[in-house]
This record gives sequence, structure tokens and C-alpha cells, in this order.
Amino acid sequence: MADFISSYKHLEKLCGDILQDDRRISAYIDEMTKIASGSSAVHGWNEDLKKLKHYRWVRNQIVHDPDYEEEDLCGPNDVLWLENFYSRIMNQTDPLALYYHLTKKVGEDNRKKQESVRTNTYDTYNRQPMPRREPEHSSGGMILVVCVIIIVACVLFLGK
Repeated sequence: MADFISSYKHLEKLCGDILQDDRRISAYIDEMTKIASGSSAVHGWNEDLKKLKHYRWVRNQIVHDPDYEEEDLCGPNDVLWLENFYSRIMNQTDPLALYYHLTKKVGEDNRKKQESVRTNTYDTYNRQPMPRREPEHSSGGMILVVCVIIIVACVLFLGK
């Protein structure tokens, strides 16, 4: 079995390659953090995010603090988790891949629904033309016309 740092570096390289970002695992963490709806959309989102942040912290302690040794901070289960997460990324079952597949599917479903509504609306208008309505004559309009004629007649008559 590989040691923690080797497994971390292996995962770190993969994250950098897929995200095309030199910040690697930090970039993956940042992408997860940007997606507010990730925890409600993908099962285990928060747990994976916490683990990634923890393992980044562990790695930094081992590399930068002379008081910490790998054996002090992690064990075989930690190495297994890193290797498993690497496999999940490769199989596109990691949190970001699951989220993007889910949102892509939802987006395609919504697009298909909108397209269907547009098509059905178009077909409905083509098959069932609307009947022409004859203009209605309201009595209020006639009264207004009569009043205007009377006022004009009075002005003409009084003006003479």
C-alpha cells in the first residue's frame, strides 16, 4: 500500500489535470465550495468536501511543520480514502462529476420540455385557427358619439 503523501500527490496531479489548474486539490475544493446546491443535489457532498479539506491540512502539516510525521496524522484508512477518491474521479462518480451530470441532464430535460411546449403551441395554432370575433358595439360608445355631435351642433348654432 502506498503512503499518504504518495497517494495525495497522485490525487493532486489528477485534480490539476482535470481542472487545468495549478492549485490542484485546492481548485477542486474551491469548485465544490462555489456550488451552493451541491450538498442537496449529490449524496455525500459535504463529507467529501470535509475530507478533502482535512487531507489538504494533513498534507500541509506533514510538509511544512517539522514537528509532524505522516504516522502521527494519518493511517491506512486515510490512504484508502484518497485512493478511492482517485478512482471515483476516474469513473466520474466524484461529487463534481455527479453534479455536472445531474445539472446537464436537468438542463437537457428542461430544454426538451420547452421545445415540446413551443412545438405543441405551434401545432395547436396551425390546426385550430382562432375564430374571428366581430366587433361589439357598446351602448356607451354610441352615447359618447351622440354627445359629441350635440356639443358640436350647439357650438356651431351659438357661434352664429
